[in-house]
This record gives sequence, C-alpha cells and structure tokens, in this order.
Amino acid sequence: MMTQALATKMSSPPRRILIIKLRHHGDMLLTTPVINSLRQHFPDAEIDMLMYHETRDMLACLPALTNMFTIDRQWKKLGPRVHTGHEIRLVRRLMQRKYDLVVNLGDQWRSAIVTRLSGAPVRLGFDFPKRRGKIWPFCHTQLVSTEGHGKLHTVEQNLAILAPLNLTLSTQATMSYSPEDEQVISNLLHEHGVKLPFIVVQPTSRWFFKCWTEEKMAETFRALSAKGFPIVVTAGPDKRELEMVEKILVLCPGLNITSLAGKLTLRQLAALIDQAALFIGVDSVPMHMAAALQTPLVALFGPSKLTFWKPWQAKGEVIWAGDYGPLPDPDTINTHTSERYLDAIPAQVVIDAAERLLP
Repeated sequence: MMTQALATKMSSPPRRILIIKLRHHGDMLLTTPVINSLRQHFPDAEIDMLMYHETRDMLACLPALTNMFTIDRQWKKLGPRVHTGHEIRLVRRLMQRKYDLVVNLGDQWRSAIVTRLSGAPVRLGFDFPKRRGKIWPFCHTQLVSTEGHGKLHTVEQNLAILAPLNLTLSTQATMSYSPEDEQVISNLLHEHGVKLPFIVVQPTSRWFFKCWTEEKMAETFRALSAKGFPIVVTAGPDKRELEMVEKILVLCPGLNITSLAGKLTLRQLAALIDQAALFIGVDSVPMHMAAALQTPLVALFGPSKLTFWKPWQAKGEVIWAGDYGPLPDPDTINTHTSERYLDAIPAQVVIDAAERLLP
C-alpha cells in the first residue's frame, strides 16, 4: 500500500517508472535492489534508468529494466552549444515517456531538474541537508529523510527512498551478463588452459591508496598456487594498473597464473567471476560484482567508509586494514596519494581466509 498522499496522485499502479542515478560503476550495481523491488511490485510497468554513459555496462543485461537513457560526460568537450543540444534532446525524450513515477536517487541539481521536467505526478527524492531551500522541494512531490544514513550501507540508503510506497523490498543486488559474454570467457579459459576450480584476483583499483603491495599479493599468489589452484589475474585497462599486475607477475615466476588484465569488459569480467571458486580483491567494482554473484570472496578494505561500501550480502570474508593498524579518516584522504594503506594487512591473514573458503 502507498501512503495516502501518494495514493491521491497515483490512483493506479504506475505504467512507466524512471530511476535516476548519476554516479560511478559500483554505485550503479548497488541500485539494483531498488530496481528489483519496483519490478517485483509493479510487474507490468516499464522501468527506465537514467545514468552516465560509461556506467551503462553495469545494468545493460538487467532483465528488470526496459530502457536505459544515458548522459555522456564527453558532451561537455564538444562546446556549450552542442552540449546543451544533447541535454535538451535527452530531456525531451524523457518527457515523451510520460512517467507516472520518478525515483531520483541522486543529489545533483541536474537530476532534480530532470525529475521536475519529467512531469510525473509522483517524484521521490531524498531530503539532503545540503539541498535545503525552495528549488529542491519544488522538483519533487515527496522528500524522504536521510536521517540515519550514516549508519546504513549504500544499498539500505537507496532502498529507503521507496518508503512512501510501502513496498516489500528486494535486498539482493544483481549483476547480469549475456550468453555472449559467457562464451567469450569459456573460450579464453580454454585458450589459456585454465581448469576448474580457479581463483580470480583483482589486485588493482584506479585509486592506489586502496591497493595492497605487490610483494604481499605475490606472496599470496605463491601460497595459493602451491595448493594447486590456477589463478586468473584481472585489472582495468589503465596503464598504472597494468604495470602493477606486471610487477606482481615478475615476483611469481613459473606459477600457473593467467593474466587477463585490461582485456575484459565489465560484463565479461562478471561472467569470469561467476565461474570462479574464489574471488580475491581490493575495494573496487569487481568486489561488488563478486558479492552480487555470490562468488565466495576475500575482500581487502582500507580507509574507505566500511559501513557504506563493504561488499553487500557477500559470501566470504572482509579483511579491514584498520584491524591491523591506524587508518586516516576517509574524508581527509588525498585520493592521488601513493600511500598503500592496506599494507598493514599481513599476507598470511589473506592466505588463511582464502584457504577457508576454497573447496
């Protein structure tokens, strides 16, 4: 049942719903419980998503979504006139959809303006303290309190916006990929002679302060390889990430290690992780993917906000560097620092956790 205030605005189940989230890849994955909850409660509705273009791969195969509309952040490089033209055409397309319900998970003015221009009779947003004033409430028909968000995981924060709808919530995150993605991975595993069961390790993040040292990662590789498990290493295509992987591999001569670093799309990576016996990784998108896929995992965490960003409903163990040494306040970190805050975690702790989870 909906609240009385919403029931007067939406007398029948919504035919079209728009969800807005303009953030990073991991943030998009953690919106899937909201999408799944709406799909579960409104099975006949068309559910669309507005997101950044570069994050589209995270939701491209999600069955619950009908359409994905994207904002390309490269538009701003085309000059003000062209950029504005793209934005206007996008908003017009959204207005033509005639949404009955808009769920704005964002805190940007752009997301609020799109919410208002959608013309939907029900427009939900969060009552962010930094957005107090006249314009933010004007863009939404109902604002949901963020009080208590500081103690909630990001998934729980997202789901809180559905409170006015009084829905039965689906809390499981979903990472989807296509049969074509699965076939690519099967071919690559066959090509490299990787046999089941194998371990996937993502030692890198685009922010190096979230990474462990190459020496400790190599020590872990050597220990697990000695147990007879093939290891598949993955990483993003960034030059610094690939260099980190190479440094680790140099420290592991003669081991049964296959590097697919920089060679996979996000959905192909999901298909790989889904077949793995174990995932080991730092605080990054692949860690959230492994948790959503329910692949056993060992997650190495540093000075990120653990309450917000630990792997959601993970099957495995989270190892926090703060249990082994002091960490700085997450809000004070220079994200471009070369400091390796995870270095406090002993290699043997990770090795022991991995061995407990391996078949």
